[in-house]
Amino acid sequence: MLWIYLLNLSLTLGMFVVLIFRAWIELKNYRMMWKELEWRQTYHAVGRILKTERGMFSKVEGGDELYQLLCEIFKVNKE
Repeated sequence: MLWIYLLNLSLTLGMFVVLIFRAWIELKNYRMMWKELEWRQTYHAVGRILKTERGMFSKVEGGDELYQLLCEIFKVNKE
């Protein structure tokens, strides 16, 4: 009877360890997806600002090159 109790206890502890490990992996994936979502929102916002303020860049010396560089960095579609 003691062996069955110890086997059940070890099995329960093993399942608990596996559950904690899976939760840790899910937390890492969640954080990574959250950062990706934040970067996409940032890219989208900066893209809108760049498209809106394109005329301002053309008024400054070297502004066209800066505009092109910023568009490449923030992955703005040139339409």
